[in-house]
Order: sequence, then structure tokens, then C-alpha cells
Amino acid sequence: MDDSLGWKFWAWALGIALLVGLGGMLLFLIIGGAWYAWGAFGTLLFISAILLAFGWIYDRRQQRKYEDMTA
Repeated sequence: MDDSLGWKFWAWALGIALLVGLGGMLLFLIIGGAWYAWGAFGTLLFISAILLAFGWIYDRRQQRKYEDMTA
């Protein structure tokens, strides 16, 4: 049995690594821009607002799934 990993695996791993790297750069650019524009406290408020919005959207979706399962 051949235990070597094929080119598809390595292309997938390289693609994921590139996406993670680009996502990290984008995240740092957004946080850095907020820090430059609003300072530390404004950046904290900005990130908190984004996380609260994400949590609210996630919770709404989970409530609908739960209601559909119990109905």
C-alpha cells in the first residue's frame, strides 16, 4: 500500500494556508484601522459590537432550528 499523500491533498493544504493567512491579514488591517481611527476604547467597542451582532444572528438561527425540531 502506498502511504504517500497525493497532489490534491497538498493543493488543498496550501489553499487553506493561504486563506487563513489572507484572513489574518484582513483581520489585522480592520483592527489596526479601528485602532488608528478611534483609539483603544473605540476599538474595544467596535469589536464588541461585531461579536454581539454575530452572537445575536447565531442565536436567532439556533432558535429557529430548535422551534422546527420541537414543532
